[in-house]
Amino acid sequence: MRSRPLTPQARITLLLLKIAAGNAQLADDLNTWADDLRAILDRGDGIDDFVALVTYIENVGETPTDELHRLFAKLGPEAEEAYMTTADMLRAEGRVATVLQQLSLKFGPLPQTTVDAVQNASAEQLEAWTARVLTADTLDEVLR
Repeated sequence: MRSRPLTPQARITLLLLKIAAGNAQLADDLNTWADDLRAILDRGDGIDDFVALVTYIENVGETPTDELHRLFAKLGPEAEEAYMTTADMLRAEGRVATVLQQLSLKFGPLPQTTVDAVQNASAEQLEAWTARVLTADTLDEVLR
C-alpha cells in the first residue's frame, strides 16, 4: 500500500478500513505508519482529517486506550490533544446513551424535557443519574 500514489489521508483510511475493526493491536500496527499520520496533521486543515480517523479507530478498534494514547503522544502534542478530546467526547456520548437507555427501560418513553436534560448534563450529573436509576422509583428521583 505504501507504494501506491495516494495521499497520507487516503493511505491511512484504506489501511484502517482493512485492519482496524476488532484489532486489539492497532496501536502497534499503526506505529509503522507514524510518518503518514504525522503528515496528515501537518496539513493546514489536517486536524479535521485526523479527528475523523481517531473517531473511526475509537468506534471500531479494540485497542486499549492507554496504548492508543501512547501512540498519539509520540506524534506530538497536537495529536495527543486531538485523541484525548475525541476519546472524551465519544465516552460522553456513550454515557448519555446509557443513561437514556436505562431511564427508558425503567420508566418507559421519556418526555423530551428529560431527553434534553440528559443530553445537556455534565459528566458528574450523568454519573450520579447512572447510579440513582438503580434504586429510584420515579424519574424525578433519578434527576433530582
